[in-house]
Amino acid sequence: MPSPSVRLSSTASNSPGEVLALISSGAAATRADIARITGLARSTVSQRVDALIGHGFVDEDADGGSTGGRPPRRLALRTAEHAVAGVDLGASHCRVALMDIGGTMLAAQEDPLSIGDGPDSVLRHVERTLRTLLAAAGREPDTLRSIGVGVPGPVEFSTGRPVDPPIMPGWHQYPIPEFFAARFGVRALVDNDVNVMALAEQRRAFPDCRYLLYIKAGTGIGCGIVADGLLHRGAQGCAGDIGHIRVAELDDPCRCGNSGCLEAVAGGASLAAKLSGLGLEATSGSDVVRLVKSGNRDAVRMVREAGRAVGEVLAGLVNFFNPDTVVLGGALAAVHDQLLAGVREAVYRRSHPLATHVLRIEPSRTGENAAAVGAGILAIEHALSVEQVDRVVSGRSAGVR
Repeated sequence: MPSPSVRLSSTASNSPGEVLALISSGAAATRADIARITGLARSTVSQRVDALIGHGFVDEDADGGSTGGRPPRRLALRTAEHAVAGVDLGASHCRVALMDIGGTMLAAQEDPLSIGDGPDSVLRHVERTLRTLLAAAGREPDTLRSIGVGVPGPVEFSTGRPVDPPIMPGWHQYPIPEFFAARFGVRALVDNDVNVMALAEQRRAFPDCRYLLYIKAGTGIGCGIVADGLLHRGAQGCAGDIGHIRVAELDDPCRCGNSGCLEAVAGGASLAAKLSGLGLEATSGSDVVRLVKSGNRDAVRMVREAGRAVGEVLAGLVNFFNPDTVVLGGALAAVHDQLLAGVREAVYRRSHPLATHVLRIEPSRTGENAAAVGAGILAIEHALSVEQVDRVVSGRSAGVR
């Protein structure tokens, strides 16, 4: 899987990590390609490539598509012995995906699990599941290179620790990366779930899109931001918290203590409470989806109104950020016809014509696997990052780990 986040500077040293970036992205398939792109001497190219082969990053075969004479040897990312894990921790579920470093899914498992059970119980379940998946895929634990984790709350990305997550009691400042490092000997990268969802959507569904907003409409509402192909997290990791932007003059109380927040107006929990007040059986966003699919008029009306509220906030974001793609995901996106109708109505009415000239607003294409896949991509991009590869090749890190 190509890594669009890799960038080579004009003053780059063309280190082994940068050479691997050319190979893994598909920009270079032979040693001659590398020499042509980088300007390195053939001897230096051979040194870099031989180091990558020796450390298990690259395979080289003789099928280089020659048109005569000795065929060039083709270079490719070595995936057979290297795996990563993507972990999606939701309010009431746990998904674990085992992938190779080329992005191919090797095995996956989803279980019902309450995030409120606390970090020790939940993370031990993840550990057991991951070991089961490794065994099922015929991979030894020491082939694991990195772990990505998405959680339903704010995360300080630099430390990987949740910070005052409202639906994760007992998780505040819990050292999630250290938990996995102690058991698997690899780095774990922890991020807010909507960020890894945005990463999955951009990398897998919209690879040519450089500026993308991913709106997760579920129990709460959040936004993942991809700017020039890279995740934008802000100074402390909480960029995209749009659920607590005030919507007009509405007074719906929010769990944050304020009123009129987008989440309180259009979140799945809020819609379920309103429908319950009408005598309908609804306690969650999934119940709202069920009622819409059954044709309940009140549910259809409320979801369309929720879409307009999301669109009101999104219109400001479109004017400010000027994305080329907006993706709608999360539980409520399962009824995207109704939700998107309201979103599009508000965005195209209130955004500047230039900002919407090429804008597309689409339902998620990665669906319920978005967070697990995105967390796996986060792990892959760490394992194949220029800095990490250079550490391995220079002996400052053991193996590809």
